[in-house]
Amino acid sequence: MFDKKSRYYGLETYEVVDSRNRKVPVVPPPPKSDETELGTHMRIQGQRIDHLAHRYLANANGFWRVADLNDVMLPETLSEAREIKIPRKQRGR
Repeated sequence: MFDKKSRYYGLETYEVVDSRNRKVPVVPPPPKSDETELGTHMRIQGQRIDHLAHRYLANANGFWRVADLNDVMLPETLSEAREIKIPRKQRGR
């Protein structure tokens, strides 16, 4: 289901029943990553997390690493945050 490079690869899916009585497949949250903090970014209005990931990690798809380090599940949660912790760029990512 997921690419071998995905943080969701190998996680067991399970089913839940939604409010309309449908079975829906669910992927559990991945284990927390072991990120090292580079520093803190003072966010200005309109900056998105994927833009910060591109700037600091050279990979906009690394937005999840920024979210993970800031202990949030959804990146949108940081849309009003003033200070955002930035992970250190890692080799091979």
